[in-house]
Amino acid sequence: MRAASLDQRVRREAEALAREAHAALNLKRNLRGRAGTLESAVREVDQALAAKDYQRVRQGLPVLDALVDELIKRPDKSTTRDYVESIGAAILIALALRAMVLEAFKIPSSSMYPTLEINDHIFVNKFIYGIHIPFTTTKIVEWRKPKRGEVIVFAMPCEPEKDYIKRVVATEGQSVEVRCSVLYVDGKKVDNELIEGAGCSYEDQNEGSDEWYRRPCSEYVEHVDGHAYHTYHDEDRPARDLKFAKEGSLPPSDYRDYKDYKVFADKDFPRIDYPHPAPRCPALADGSPSAPTQLPGEIVEVKQGVGVCEQQVHYVVPKGHVFVMGDNRSNSNDSRFWGSVPIENIKGKALFIWLSYRDLSVRNTRFELRWDRIGNFVK
Repeated sequence: MRAASLDQRVRREAEALAREAHAALNLKRNLRGRAGTLESAVREVDQALAAKDYQRVRQGLPVLDALVDELIKRPDKSTTRDYVESIGAAILIALALRAMVLEAFKIPSSSMYPTLEINDHIFVNKFIYGIHIPFTTTKIVEWRKPKRGEVIVFAMPCEPEKDYIKRVVATEGQSVEVRCSVLYVDGKKVDNELIEGAGCSYEDQNEGSDEWYRRPCSEYVEHVDGHAYHTYHDEDRPARDLKFAKEGSLPPSDYRDYKDYKVFADKDFPRIDYPHPAPRCPALADGSPSAPTQLPGEIVEVKQGVGVCEQQVHYVVPKGHVFVMGDNRSNSNDSRFWGSVPIENIKGKALFIWLSYRDLSVRNTRFELRWDRIGNFVK
């Protein structure tokens, strides 16, 4: 009885597999070159079923089962599908890398000259400071915080939809003061040296057009925590520095020192114009902050009754923020004007230039590569 029941089960299974194999042979065109093997195996099972030779059916069933599983149940892949899946996998990997490890950015302005020029294309290391949830500012893991001297890409606090690139000149808790174009951090002058005065110039481009023009400048080199980098200032800075060295006095402080922090050069008693709001993103119409995650920092008076180019008031970088400036000090919209950058806004550290061109004009069919810049690391 048990043997008869077992034979019946074997017959049902064999018939089902045989039907599946016949259907595949009739309908499928691509059985990976093994259609002959499947045809032979199903013929053997068919003959054994017709003869009711269930011992022979049992012997042929494993072979047929394996072939059906291999050639029919597993979907066949066409060459086109293979390509599509490969491309899809590559896109997913690229998106994951872009979201978490490496991303490309284009330099749109001259604010980081001479370190980075207009139309430099750079890669940014997004992994160095930690891992964010893709497309958010929420950080899952933080490896370390940005250090002084590093060039970073970040979401601009006042306009989070825009990405800016600047250099970190001070970190949380440090004091910053820019007086007569000289940077002070924690009360100490950042070492700087004149490289080129008269004769210094660079190419700038009018926003929204392809017109280039030359701007005069003066070039200096600064040293911060092992980082040596060049900066541009206005062309008159060397003459001002020389005048101060000789006479000990200067006209009122440069407007780029701190926006709206005016020092009046009274002959006997230079004084600071109070009050001094800490630089911060402008408030909304109702008075609420436009960048809620940006802390205002603190303005601290150092002393009064001193020369206009000596330290007067400094700004203390709030916790969880960094103070950034463009290397083109006389042509940069940075923390001096709108305050510190929350660390959560930072996207990564600039790595190297992978493409650079002076001009790309469809109208004039020009494409001028800057070969000497391609492959340079951002220092």
